[in-house]
Amino acid sequence: MNTPNIGHIIQRRRKERRLTLEQVAEISNVSRSMLSQIERGETNPTYAVVWRLTRALGISIGDLARAAVDQHQSRNEFVSSLGVPEFRSPEGKWRLRILSPPATAGDTEWYQVEIKPGCVIESEPHRPGAWEHLTPLDGPLTVVSGNQRFEVEPGDTVRYCADVNHAIRNDSKKVVHAFLVTLYR
Repeated sequence: MNTPNIGHIIQRRRKERRLTLEQVAEISNVSRSMLSQIERGETNPTYAVVWRLTRALGISIGDLARAAVDQHQSRNEFVSSLGVPEFRSPEGKWRLRILSPPATAGDTEWYQVEIKPGCVIESEPHRPGAWEHLTPLDGPLTVVSGNQRFEVEPGDTVRYCADVNHAIRNDSKKVVHAFLVTLYR
């Protein structure tokens, strides 16, 4: 399965709202040329760009992902490692590989996380009632949720509120991999 092409969905939503490329670019702080490339399926946007576009267009990332799923798809599916969609930080400090099927986006999502030494993934609050479950695989991680801090060793799991500002930090000297599950209630 290839990474879903979301460009036509973004374009359809933009036109439904009777917005021009320039208007969406201004509202989202995404350049007009980048927006045009996304709509034509010529580029794969970063998570930050998708986030800004969905907020500007008044749709959730979960709704966008669900709209990208072919409803006639078989229940059984093999996804090669090359076809797993991922988000990377613009500076290349971390990577989230999306392991959950698109149909569960916005309800239950799971990720393979990779964080370089000394780096952090900072997240704004998700919708009310959201929780994250993090299990480091090969090194310790620090999780901050609101005003609580957790030191999590490999194999341990921390469950924390994700409807507040939260962050995952790698204070070690090596790349650390983890599994992350996000539950929306």
